[in-house]
Amino acid sequence: MSKQLRCVSRSILAATLIAAVCESEARAQMGPNPYRPVGGLQAGTGPGLIGEPWAKLPGGRVMGSPGGIEIDVDGEHLWAIVRCGNDGTPRGSQTYCQESDLDPILRFDPDGNVVTSFGSLMFAWPHGIHVDRDGNIWVTEAGAALSPLVEGAVFGHQVFKFSPQGELLMTLGEAGVAGDGPHHFTAPSDIVTAANGDIFVVDGHNQNGNNRIVHLSSDGSFIKEFGGTGHGPGQLYGPHAVAMDADGRLFVADRQNMRIVIFDQDGNYINRWTQFGMPSDIAIDGNGRIYVADSESDMTQNPGWEKGIRIGDVATGWVEYFILDPGDNPPITAGGSGAESLTVDRFGNIFSGEPRPQRVIKYVKVR
Repeated sequence: MSKQLRCVSRSILAATLIAAVCESEARAQMGPNPYRPVGGLQAGTGPGLIGEPWAKLPGGRVMGSPGGIEIDVDGEHLWAIVRCGNDGTPRGSQTYCQESDLDPILRFDPDGNVVTSFGSLMFAWPHGIHVDRDGNIWVTEAGAALSPLVEGAVFGHQVFKFSPQGELLMTLGEAGVAGDGPHHFTAPSDIVTAANGDIFVVDGHNQNGNNRIVHLSSDGSFIKEFGGTGHGPGQLYGPHAVAMDADGRLFVADRQNMRIVIFDQDGNYINRWTQFGMPSDIAIDGNGRIYVADSESDMTQNPGWEKGIRIGDVATGWVEYFILDPGDNPPITAGGSGAESLTVDRFGNIFSGEPRPQRVIKYVKVR
């Protein structure tokens, strides 16, 4: 073969590879959307009619900023962090709890009614929530504040374990004290537990923080940490959430690095996925599907990507569906506007929490 023909062949190969990459990225952006929201503007039965939101709060309480959300062990009820509200904070801003006596930990029935609540005067900015195999509720406190309502009350940098009735069973970290090492956290983002009860804490929310995963035994004893600040394989920068698949692998939403990082439970780096945008939260169901919330992609933080929920195959990483954020795609939104937390029930319905729009949305699959 002549040099000219070899060059042509290489050019064709390069063009084919570029086209394949572009097609993969396009699919991550443009996948079909078989899901529709329940309640809200789209639920009206005629032109201009507005349906009621799915999540309904009791006693005239106004919806605050949702933090983490997760389906209960029954596969139907929803546990959610709702950061208090009723303080006149306009939509587009976060709400907080240090000046409120409202319960931020809420359990919704399948119709969106609150049936259980607790956590009053225990949090400033609760962030991540996890329901373990026994139905216990784990919550991370990523804020730091004093409460004017309780003398001497200090919040921040802790992880709590509650019974389903709201009884405090375990506390990790020191209230209001940021740090590293085996006994402190700095703005922990999220938590997950393994089948043997081991605990994995995402520490933490701030890029200038610890950027690590802390592995603890079921009684809270320190085992190891892994990750560390950076942009290389196995490093993290502003990790925001974690999920565990059926094989026990840890999927970390490495948000500021715009990727998912996958580890085994010993902290060994397995892989990194960039096809899910700028991930804020991850859920994995029992059917091998992965659901990823991207609340941050815009024209400054992740140009060329749109906010929304991407759904794919947890074995291959292939993105199958994309729910476009119903907010302000694609303009710039300081701090993100879309779904920052999500979960899925046993029927395949998706729930998303949007902190700045201050709403919880339920999506059902219609085709």
